[in-house]
Amino acid sequence: MSKQVDPEFDPTQHVLSESHYFEDMKVGQRFNNPSRTLGDANFAAFQLASGDNHPIHYDVEYCRRKGHRDMVAHGFQVAIQTAPGAGMLPHVLEDSLIGLIEQSSKFLKPVYCGDTVYPALEIVDLTPGTTTGVIHLRTTVHNQNGELVLEGEQKMLVRKRPQEENV
Repeated sequence: MSKQVDPEFDPTQHVLSESHYFEDMKVGQRFNNPSRTLGDANFAAFQLASGDNHPIHYDVEYCRRKGHRDMVAHGFQVAIQTAPGAGMLPHVLEDSLIGLIEQSSKFLKPVYCGDTVYPALEIVDLTPGTTTGVIHLRTTVHNQNGELVLEGEQKMLVRKRPQEENV
């Protein structure tokens, strides 16, 4: 079979979103990450990656003896659901994103194996600098019952629009 190259195709133009800069962002903008049901495979993958071996996260009978209905997700396993890269935000900031510079979380309720989580990031403040700015995000995770199980904050360093584009 011969290769057919499409001269019209440019892989650099294959993007998910037009790139935005610090000035394009607005307080109140919301970025939902995909919902996810956390099952046995998620728990096993987190254990492998983290090295955590406490039975509260991996032994359902231990959990039941401690009064839980199932295995309890590690707080960081819940927090990673708010990773900006798990959603559209880094694609929206394609050319301007420098990096995540700060993260904090409060773990408000247990998340159990089998729960579905709904992570979201919302811009709550914008701090401009000379050539960059900091986007302050409120992060939340709700469960399938509408309960807020995690609340936190992230800060992302982003470039301002290059001068030649400020017209």
